[in-house]
Amino acid sequence: MFPGAITDIAGLKVGHCSDTRRPTGCTVLLCEAGAVGGVDVRGAAPGTRETDLLHPLATIAQVHALLLTGGSAFGLDAASGVMRWLEERGHGVQVGPVRVPIVPAAVLFDLWLGDAAIRPDAASGYAACEAASAQPPAQGNVGAGAGATVGKLFGIDRAMKGGIGTASLTVGRITVAALVAVNAIGDVVDPASGRVLAGARDAAGLAPLDSMAALRGGQLPARLMAGMATTIGIVATDAALDKAQANKLAAMAHDGLARSINPVHTANDGDLMFALATGGSGLAGQMSVLGALAAEVTSRAVLNAVAAARGLVDPAIPSAHDLGLL
Repeated sequence: MFPGAITDIAGLKVGHCSDTRRPTGCTVLLCEAGAVGGVDVRGAAPGTRETDLLHPLATIAQVHALLLTGGSAFGLDAASGVMRWLEERGHGVQVGPVRVPIVPAAVLFDLWLGDAAIRPDAASGYAACEAASAQPPAQGNVGAGAGATVGKLFGIDRAMKGGIGTASLTVGRITVAALVAVNAIGDVVDPASGRVLAGARDAAGLAPLDSMAALRGGQLPARLMAGMATTIGIVATDAALDKAQANKLAAMAHDGLARSINPVHTANDGDLMFALATGGSGLAGQMSVLGALAAEVTSRAVLNAVAAARGLVDPAIPSAHDLGLL
């Protein structure tokens, strides 16, 4: 696995809440002091909250937390728990007599697994905040990665286990890091070798099919549904950026998804990357360099997610580790 974590950036904390009743959960990234936020949505079926305020022309400049959650659009309820936790501690934008915490959120679809009526709620978001720490967060089957799966292009019954992963890079005095919940329609591919690490399985269920090779050979999916998968993540840096630059950083981070997931950004997913800039280094950095590092660290976080994942028993969804692909 690649080294580092998004919590290597001072001032950031990560907390998971994993539901014990079925594979689902949420993950919060806290930046209580505020950080400049950005976002780039590439998938055609996103589920989001408060992303419009991250536009460079919107008034609010900073966010106080970001939420990645399972449960499809129902999981957006978890953001209200994050808001309550932050409000109780006096964090947020002063608006008249109250402080309003700014908590953009994004969801992934994991309702295939178990009782679909069970999904992250406000209590889950609050619990994730309570669990938040500046220590390197757990990876794999936790939080927003608990119910994540990959390789669903040819159906959930041929999929493999996804998860959540993180990684970081420090160049000079600036750190760039990522946290990604990998729940892709496509396969996860090692950019260095082109080898499929996790994805759609062959008819025997014991080896990767290679979805793109199958498509080129004329095999077509029987049925695809809008929103059936989504990879959502956060790229963060301690460089000092404005909102326009943060949005560009999020856009360039998607290149990391494109390197490590194939196909990606489809009509049936809601692929999204948030960006955060704390400014803690006191340096502006060069956007082209920061963007290149963002793509690299996002790709590494994707690979870490499937490397840390473990298979599910009911339904039986194996991981890359289970099939000896790592």
